Amino acid sequence: MREVRPTVKASAPVRLDFAGGWTDVAPFTLREGGAVVNAAISLRVHAEFEAGGDSLLIRAAETREAAVIRGAMDLMPGNGLELHRAAVRMLPVGFGTLRTHSDAPPGSGLGSSGALDVALVAVLAAARNEAHSPDELAELGYHLEAVEAGIAGGRQDQYAAALGGFHRLGFRGDDVAIEPLGLEPEFIDELESRTLICYTGRSRMSGDTITRVMGAYEQGDADVTGALVELAGLADLMAAALRAGDLALVGRLLSANWTCQQRLDAGMCTPEMRALEQAMRGAGAIGGKAAGSGAGGVMFFVMTEDRVSAVGTAEACGAQVLHATYTSTGVETC
Repeated sequence: MREVRPTVKASAPVRLDFAGGWTDVAPFTLREGGAVVNAAISLRVHAEFEAGGDSLLIRAAETREAAVIRGAMDLMPGNGLELHRAAVRMLPVGFGTLRTHSDAPPGSGLGSSGALDVALVAVLAAARNEAHSPDELAELGYHLEAVEAGIAGGRQDQYAAALGGFHRLGFRGDDVAIEPLGLEPEFIDELESRTLICYTGRSRMSGDTITRVMGAYEQGDADVTGALVELAGLADLMAAALRAGDLALVGRLLSANWTCQQRLDAGMCTPEMRALEQAMRGAGAIGGKAAGSGAGGVMFFVMTEDRVSAVGTAEACGAQVLHATYTSTGVETC
């Protein structure tokens, strides 16, 4: 076992996906090529490793789980804390304590599992005195989740967590094209003041849903295929709208993306989400959508005026308003 640093911390941001989500997942990326526009926000997933002791203690505050690892058999999959165990299998660090916690609520749809992937590989790699670029950490995080842990999903969350900022990400096979959007600071400030992030409760979507949607695509389901192709196209339109600073168009594209999302799975929009969306329209929303897969989790909206005036309306619908800013800071270690 190589020498490890005594204490290391890492954190990575979660994201809002503005357009194109679902098109970063194989086999769509292999046949059509996907595109996603997303932005990192200031809610972060944190990981800390402290060396020492006679076992490896894993504590995940975000799920209130813990495990004691004394040997290789304790790292086998199927025993809970799958991402944590997979990370230690990939990047062994010996005995100590591995702790994680998240600023985002559970099942938010904000890409917190992707941010956890990146925070875990960053903290363990740093503990092993390994240096990696943000792109490399994104790929390691994707490998951790999709390959080592065997959880179906795409790559957009890991790249948002590693890079920070606003990006258009293109996906073709295993290749990722990274395109920073380079928005004017004044526009980011205005967008931030009008973005209302509402947590409706834990998402009921799962890896099984992703497998079902992509299975329908593989079988040639015309509506699912059409929706995925349209979602990829909306990502390009969204990138142009953000660059142009056109808030009205950004809002309309968010709603268009949400319509496409709902064509992928009948359970995408819950009654609570439908009521919230209607109330937000009445409160002046230009447009909005579910973050991530849907079926609960976060919905976010672009408002005609400062978001503060609509907070009470969202809370009256039972939503928890999350206060976050857009951030250019990706994964960090110390």
